[in-house]
Amino acid sequence: MTIRISKIKGLHVDIIIEEFEDRDAAGHLNAYFAAIYKQAKNSTCKTQVGRSRIPDAAAQIRSEIKNGGLQAFRRLAGV
Repeated sequence: MTIRISKIKGLHVDIIIEEFEDRDAAGHLNAYFAAIYKQAKNSTCKTQVGRSRIPDAAAQIRSEIKNGGLQAFRRLAGV
């Protein structure tokens, strides 16, 4: 069981991606879940903006923000 937390920093809000992944002894994927949150810079409260059970969905979101820049970040953050 692996839990990864990634934080993509923005000017006013941060995007937090939490991934849960469980594999068996042979390395086959049993379960995957990714939750995407936005968090204001001056707050500890997180608001969920998306979730996915498709494996490696968080990697696609990271690459979309990297390639799309501020526009992709705004669409996810709802700013």
